[in-house]
Amino acid sequence: MATLLDPHARGRVILVGAGPGDPGLLTVRAVEALKSADVVVHDGLVDERVLAIAPAAAQRISVAKRRSRHTLPQESINTLIIAHVKTGAIVVRLKGGDPFIFGRGGEEVEAVRAAGLPVEVIPGVSAALGCAAGAMLPLTHRDWSSAVSFVAGQCKGLTDQDWSGLAGKGRTLVIYMGVATAEAIADKLMADGVAPDMPVAVLERGTLPGARALRTLLADLGPMVGREQVQSPAVIVVGDVVQLADAEDKLGAWATAAEAMA
Repeated sequence: MATLLDPHARGRVILVGAGPGDPGLLTVRAVEALKSADVVVHDGLVDERVLAIAPAAAQRISVAKRRSRHTLPQESINTLIIAHVKTGAIVVRLKGGDPFIFGRGGEEVEAVRAAGLPVEVIPGVSAALGCAAGAMLPLTHRDWSSAVSFVAGQCKGLTDQDWSGLAGKGRTLVIYMGVATAEAIADKLMADGVAPDMPVAVLERGTLPGARALRTLLADLGPMVGREQVQSPAVIVVGDVVQLADAEDKLGAWATAAEAMA
């Protein structure tokens, strides 16, 4: 099958992973797609330098989503994409990270296919991989972890989800979109049997200016997020591999400060 990046093929959708933020982490194929775009429908966290790769004449449409504040509901985004494709436009749907990891890319592919239109997906560096690399945190390691799982910290019915077995010795758990629910996440994991002293890291603004890697223990996760005023975008990593990261030990610093005030 010929690639949809054929410059003579009109009226199609290309879902492109923009990576975790740093434009240098775009794939060559993603750059090619952006240069071919007539319309770019993009997430709110996509760097302006990435958007600048598209032709100056290309229409740029933000469908930014924030917690509890969506510019457009997903169904309207699907409708918007399809409407532009039907005009014969090359529509690049530009998503932070990878379209198929908590990016709702699967829903958009289904909608475009249901409309009888062609679609291609270009993967991107997911936030977990980009943030972990920046913090020198190996998500798997022969001596520490032979399994890694990704979960969303803001999914509906968080307390009802079964995460048992995803975190613990020999395993790494990466939690996306978990800043606002960090305390509930820690309580949930400890209730499922994960040790309160399991190392955790919060990787804030990974690959971007002002990035921070903060380390503590699971029982202190919620309080640390509050003390350090952690803001999204950030991912949380739970597992012994956290001990290998280039991260600030915030539990030790907090204990020292508490002793000084005593």
